[in-house]
Amino acid sequence: MAQDEGTARVTGEHDEGGTEGNEAGAAPVASPVARSREPAVAVEGLTKTVTVGFRRRKVEILRGVDLAVREGEAVGLLGPNGAGKTTTLKVLLGLMRPTTGAVRLGVEGLHEVGYLPENAYFYDYLTGRELLGLCSRLFGLKGGEREERIAGALREVGLQDAAGKQLRKYSKGMLQRIGIAQALINDPRLVLLDEPMTGLDPLGRVEVKRIILRLREEGRTVLFSSHILADVGELCTRAAIMDRGRVVWSGPVEEAVESGGGSLEDFFVETVTREPAEVAS
Repeated sequence: MAQDEGTARVTGEHDEGGTEGNEAGAAPVASPVARSREPAVAVEGLTKTVTVGFRRRKVEILRGVDLAVREGEAVGLLGPNGAGKTTTLKVLLGLMRPTTGAVRLGVEGLHEVGYLPENAYFYDYLTGRELLGLCSRLFGLKGGEREERIAGALREVGLQDAAGKQLRKYSKGMLQRIGIAQALINDPRLVLLDEPMTGLDPLGRVEVKRIILRLREEGRTVLFSSHILADVGELCTRAAIMDRGRVVWSGPVEEAVESGGGSLEDFFVETVTREPAEVAS
């Protein structure tokens, strides 16, 4: 991802490859961040076409995504399966190249971004503490600062007592929580979470909600995808709804609730069940 005037950028170049990847990024935050005049995320006319199958059939995953996230906002990215949420997040990070369109991130570089993929893969022979040590080294953290960050990350997600266990012995919920810890280890300004509540028990969900609220209070920007509408309603100031590769609605959560007669769920269902002609080109 190239950098321009302090803003990380990605520009489409008609890439039709279908390869995707995951990256372990980033854990805890200690102090508020200064606000930037730049939007934290700006997406314009984003398209992504891949080729699939023996006959190399072209499939449009993204069909003109426009999305803006202001600095310090917590924004929920909603949509049915296959709407393009994960692909959009991967393009933001440079893990996939767009076919056309542009992405601008209001950060100095990817070292200021934390990321939790939907299906994270970690070396399962490592312990939780060793994984965070590896991630912190990738960000250039050293000595006492590194140890402080690791201890804070483990404490943040409630895994202090499991820090010495190999990841292969972690439950699904514990793996999700260590994934969130690595997404915060670099003290990021921008945090991208793909389905962060997946596999969590009620206690784990409460902890993750607390983390997201704290990030918001400190002025961090959080963009997370979710199928759990109640979480978006509780944690986010704004939401964006994707369907068939486009953002079909974005705005304040309270506006969506009001339009849905007091129910975010009703508004969501109404939005994504409109006739295809209303959202297709």
